[in-house]
Amino acid sequence: MLRRDFLVGLPLLLATPRTLAHHGWSSFDDTRPLYLEGVASDVRWRNPHVEFFLDLSAGQTLPAGLATHSAPAQSAQVDAAAILARAELPRRKDRRWQIELAPLTRLTQWKVSPLRAGEEVAVVGYTFAREEGAAILRAEFLIRRGELTPMRSGPA
Repeated sequence: MLRRDFLVGLPLLLATPRTLAHHGWSSFDDTRPLYLEGVASDVRWRNPHVEFFLDLSAGQTLPAGLATHSAPAQSAQVDAAAILARAELPRRKDRRWQIELAPLTRLTQWKVSPLRAGEEVAVVGYTFAREEGAAILRAEFLIRRGELTPMRSGPA
């Protein structure tokens, strides 16, 4: 019996490090949201998370009215207005950032059509504490054609 339990549980045990490595969101600093805008490239519209590179526009500035941008209700308790009001530009000078969006299932719930390379978009999200490490941003919101889509949960 012990041998069978071991064989049944072994795949779960082996999958755990990969799962933990992929979902290490705690390393992102969610106290300091960043605003980035630019042109999408190298779009990977697939699970477990949609990813793309964002080639930043020259002369990044925070758009007027970002804090008052309308956000649709989502199932998670997220204060979109507060996050948008705290958004700032990154201090680091990277012109290309890797962006991680929500899983495809969540984007489907929001009826988000696939991004295309060359499309202009903006994101608000989080990078690593003190902006150390790679230029990666976990998106809290995708802003596309003036429409803000939450990434943390599905529609309320």
